[in-house]
Amino acid sequence: MYPTFLKGILVTLLLTSPMIQAEEGVPSSRILQLTVDGTINPIVADYIEQGIERGEKEGFSAVVIQLDTPGGLDTSMRTIVKAMEESGVLVIVYVAPSGARAASAGVFIMLASHVAAMSPGTNLGAAHPVAMGGEKMDETMSKKVEHDAAAYIRGIAEKHGRNAEWAEKAVRESVSITAEEAVKINVIDYVASSLPELLEKIDQKEIPLGNQKSILQTKGAEIVLQEMGLRHRVLNTLSDPNIAYILMMIGMWGLFFELSNPGAIFPGVIGGISLILGLVALQTLPINYAGILLILLGVILFIAEIKIVSYGFLTIGGIICLTLGSLMLFNSGVPGFQLSLKVVAAVVGATTLVMGTGIFLAITSQRRRVRTGVEGLIGERGTVREKLDLQGKVFLHGELWNAVSSEPIEQGVSVKVIAVEGMVLQVERTQGGLK
Repeated sequence: MYPTFLKGILVTLLLTSPMIQAEEGVPSSRILQLTVDGTINPIVADYIEQGIERGEKEGFSAVVIQLDTPGGLDTSMRTIVKAMEESGVLVIVYVAPSGARAASAGVFIMLASHVAAMSPGTNLGAAHPVAMGGEKMDETMSKKVEHDAAAYIRGIAEKHGRNAEWAEKAVRESVSITAEEAVKINVIDYVASSLPELLEKIDQKEIPLGNQKSILQTKGAEIVLQEMGLRHRVLNTLSDPNIAYILMMIGMWGLFFELSNPGAIFPGVIGGISLILGLVALQTLPINYAGILLILLGVILFIAEIKIVSYGFLTIGGIICLTLGSLMLFNSGVPGFQLSLKVVAAVVGATTLVMGTGIFLAITSQRRRVRTGVEGLIGERGTVREKLDLQGKVFLHGELWNAVSSEPIEQGVSVKVIAVEGMVLQVERTQGGLK
């Protein structure tokens, strides 16, 4: 009797436990969410790779990349696409929030996803490749790069059953479309106002994953947000061209002031740290080495101004080199990697002000009459204490000096020093006579 009774209780619990879980709102699956808001660079690529790897290891139902990007580096984009293609977990790319975009490199990432979705009020497109490092490609090279990118994006679109013709136009003609247009012409799969709405729409959908098909169970799924760690946040901040440029200039100016004032220590320490951080940042950016060399030449000319009296000509040359080098430094055409003209103007303006002030003070100091030592006595006025019959005594600066004159001068007459020979003053009568 008891075994039968216990079996009945056990069966009842097993049958009702899913109902209890559903009523309590326990999620049936977990979704890992990554957020990309900015340019596509090596730091973002590493962040997404780590997210996909975590999604595979921890058994997440899918990884969602919430995307808002103006584009970025081709190498970083290809790293992300490769990670998505080799992923053992479904990758959903969702362009959000409203007003966001997936341009340039973002188009490739979007089309490589297992599920592509956009929020209303977003746009997608303009994926034409651009030259790196500020170099202008000739027509032949430009065509090669364009054909390569077009073939790459067409292959991605065809593999995921999306509109390959439009994808190729996005590369060749830089066309762009809205979310609503994209879903109509089979560029993306869904339009959803929020991530929970998207997860509800794709619930129970059968999605190809490698050689198999996976049925999504995403309705009411738990969303786990994975933000960038401290290392990624710091490196991603440093990858901003404006911040990298400012750090480089602080570093160079710190070393300049340390060399011009040996032993100051503080400028050298701050300059060294800033220069190292700037160099780390430059490793993640498409820089023009001609710009770097011009900036270095400008700094060398500034340092030379300290050692060589050029009356400002070296400084003028340094400012010209600094300005040209700054304008050329990140002239890559890659979206999100241009240097702000306001930042360049501020740095060059501050440099001109500091160096101009230094040169003005140096020239003023050289022209100022000497106030100390024997040379400081020339032009000073004293009083004859002992009649100057070619030679005598003069009271000057509270002291009694031997003096000579080309004419006799009576006692009490005001005289002016015109030369100093050893400890003897050569004087002459001043206008005004007796004091």
